[in-house]
Amino acid sequence: MHQPEYRDLQTGEFKLPWTYLHVIKDYVDMVAHLEEEPNAKAVINFAPILLEQIEDYAEQLNNYSHDKAPIKDSLLAALVSPDVPEDVEQRLELIGYCLRANREQQIERYPAFSKLAKIADWVQENGDAAKYLNDQYMVDILVWYHLAWMGETVKLTDARIQRLIVKGSNYTLYERMEIVDVISELLSKVLLRYKVLAQQGRIEISVTPYAHPIVPLLLDLNSTYEAMPDAPMPDLKSYPGGEERIKWHIKKGLEIFEEVFDFTPQGCWPSEGAVSAATLKLLAESGFSWAATGGQVLRNSLNISGTPDTSIHHPFKLQDIELPCFFRDDGLSDLIGFKYSTWQANDAIGELIHHIETIAASESSDSVVSIIMDGENAWDHYRANGYHFLSGLYKRLAEHEHIELTTFSECLAQKVEVKELPQLMAGSWVYGTFSTWIGDRDKNRGWDMLGEVKKCFDLVMASGRLTAEEVTAAEIQLAVCEGSDWFWWFGDYNAEQAVSSFEKQYRLNLANLYRTLGEAIPTYLSLSFTQGSGAPAMGGTMRKGTD
Repeated sequence: MHQPEYRDLQTGEFKLPWTYLHVIKDYVDMVAHLEEEPNAKAVINFAPILLEQIEDYAEQLNNYSHDKAPIKDSLLAALVSPDVPEDVEQRLELIGYCLRANREQQIERYPAFSKLAKIADWVQENGDAAKYLNDQYMVDILVWYHLAWMGETVKLTDARIQRLIVKGSNYTLYERMEIVDVISELLSKVLLRYKVLAQQGRIEISVTPYAHPIVPLLLDLNSTYEAMPDAPMPDLKSYPGGEERIKWHIKKGLEIFEEVFDFTPQGCWPSEGAVSAATLKLLAESGFSWAATGGQVLRNSLNISGTPDTSIHHPFKLQDIELPCFFRDDGLSDLIGFKYSTWQANDAIGELIHHIETIAASESSDSVVSIIMDGENAWDHYRANGYHFLSGLYKRLAEHEHIELTTFSECLAQKVEVKELPQLMAGSWVYGTFSTWIGDRDKNRGWDMLGEVKKCFDLVMASGRLTAEEVTAAEIQLAVCEGSDWFWWFGDYNAEQAVSSFEKQYRLNLANLYRTLGEAIPTYLSLSFTQGSGAPAMGGTMRKGTD
């Protein structure tokens, strides 16, 4: 589970709503599936910067409920505002937000929402027409957007949401407030629900370095060449003080994790499953008991080690680095992410289990099949947010005679065989390379801008002119700039709307860091440097493990 920092840390305002939307849809559904099946086991990974945002939303909505304090998210604020914007541009912006959902599974599922969306499509093509929409239309499309984003387990259990779905139109301010009450309850309880399951031993919770940085690249940009020897590279030759920054991200991430869950995690999913020998060494020195990454990283590593036929269904460790690393079964994981959403749930579950049974029949009894999934985006494409697939999958796996659901720490406690890996080729869970984050003209430009602000950061820190409070703010703002998600979206092969949103947020983050440092903001940060025009699979929010 991870989201980048969507807040403008200068104002506290959320610029994009994806954190709270994924909480009310995906994070609550996933924990509900695990609660429902007592014999289910899973590893759930949280990025600490996501944990902070969830707690911020919960606090904001609690303060709104008790003191009518302002909500610092424009979409949520619009939902509870007594007034509908009159300005045409504001209306068009709001309508645009309310169409950011899976058309088939979230919008067309509901005839009332589908009708509103068709009107919105026409209005977007005829911009001035927005002034002719009455206030009730604006209210109803806002309500339907939030109803569509509710998790399936919420729709099946919450009488308020059920009643509002049946009503269909003409929603009142009181009913909008009811939706905010539901959202507030979900936000305030979701992390506690995961914590309780962890305390019961039913799940393991692992962590990612604080702001989700690409660890190997901050340690050594040239690690790119291990899997991409011909990659074009940024002008930046190395990221200044990269090891110190990664240690900062790990320390800060553990602090946030322990504040939320009251224990120290054993495992680390390094951001994007990005690993190198130096990365695993640093994670081992930081006290972690295991790490995990993509299966293609292992295949590449076995190839250069001269042992390509070795089974991937085991943890491996490098010589002199006592940190077992588990490797994703890319084939099985990508079937869930990219294929099964169009299947009947029982057929998909049956095929997936058959694949696992085939592995069991041909490999040793302590083989570990690691299915590692993006926790948010796959379910947008499933009927009922994957409800039938996930509930059926956990039940049938839990009941299976020859398949044991477990966690990585339990595997190690049971003394599963940890094999030796002579060499590790640096890479990520996407194609086994770093091509999603570097090696493209626009991605490389992003790295050069990050390198420039880091050099400025270092000079200001060396000057000693910042107060302790300003130093802390600058360190956190820098960490946000170092997150992986900005680079994910740079490049014209991505979707236009997503590239625009994330590129704009990246430039804002860099500008805020210059402000925090008391330095002039470079003129280029006022200009867009990357545009998208592509139509990647699943909207580009997910990528396959193998190309």
